[in-house]
Amino acid sequence: MNKNYMVSLIAVIVLFLIAYVGAAQGTGLQMVFGIIFPYLAILLFIVGFVRKVMGWARSPVPFQITTTCGQQKSMPWIKQAKIDNPSCTGGVVARMALEIFCLRSLFRNTRMKLKSGPHLTYQLEIFLWVAALAFHYAFFAVVVRHLRFFTEPIPCFVTLIENLDSFMRAEVIYDAIQVGVPGIYMSGLILLAAVTYLFLRRIFLPQVRYISQAADYFPLFLIMGIALSGIFMRYFSKVDVVSIKELIMGLVTFQPTIPEGISALFFAHLFLVCVLLMYFPNSKLMHFGGIFLSPTRNMAGNTREVRHVNPWNYPVKVHTYEEYEDDFRDKMIEAGLPVTKMPEEQA
Repeated sequence: MNKNYMVSLIAVIVLFLIAYVGAAQGTGLQMVFGIIFPYLAILLFIVGFVRKVMGWARSPVPFQITTTCGQQKSMPWIKQAKIDNPSCTGGVVARMALEIFCLRSLFRNTRMKLKSGPHLTYQLEIFLWVAALAFHYAFFAVVVRHLRFFTEPIPCFVTLIENLDSFMRAEVIYDAIQVGVPGIYMSGLILLAAVTYLFLRRIFLPQVRYISQAADYFPLFLIMGIALSGIFMRYFSKVDVVSIKELIMGLVTFQPTIPEGISALFFAHLFLVCVLLMYFPNSKLMHFGGIFLSPTRNMAGNTREVRHVNPWNYPVKVHTYEEYEDDFRDKMIEAGLPVTKMPEEQA
């Protein structure tokens, strides 16, 4: 049994139980899990995110260090890879867009396999790319859908995402009372399926399991816990959505209050979200901000056309060779060392 993922799993379960038991009726800790922790999590997330990004922005880039898989622009008769090795801003924007929206580098990732013979083979990690793409877009859809709890009136793009995301919505009108079956949102199910695949991949692939630490499993279990608790609240457990929105709107407008009727399961769900926000800036999840500041991708490969000068360079007084020879020419001649200018030529 892998102790790394067991430690992470137990940690997430303990965090869930702390919030679930602590927010139960009669404990009086609803304010802690419903007001104090959300504000603390948002503060730590913003401060940590900005601090990390500012640290990257201050890092010197002494020369062009683009990562490329294609031909750089050179001779007219040599075809350039305009996206893989762009030489202008437009190409850089195209490469960044493909990386951000399509995870292009992950799509090109290969896995080496040793077959009988022995023969080395390379296979595309197509399932990893599909799972990662599904995970990111499903996570984005879930975040956008939850904006309905933070806004009043609800923006039209949130409603649009919900309509595209939901299916199997059934509504029956009986005696002027609407009885509805909750619409099933694809994003929640896809998110859970994708994060489960990413976890199982770390378990069953020996190479990936070998390099996986507890810090790699912890965010996966956190997201699993958030997704499972959210799905359970929507489809299996009755929660007071009106009270939940009242709580969230109170947090957004800085008029926090704890309405009656909010279940402990929601507070546990909210607490896991807070833990994820606090953990985010100090984890590998920060690739969300780091991708935009990666000098291997956001710089053009034009080293043959443009001389890159490090903007962090400060003026340095140098002693050129000509000045050195002027200072020691006579001694160099006496020692038999070659000089570029003989003494009689100085006049």
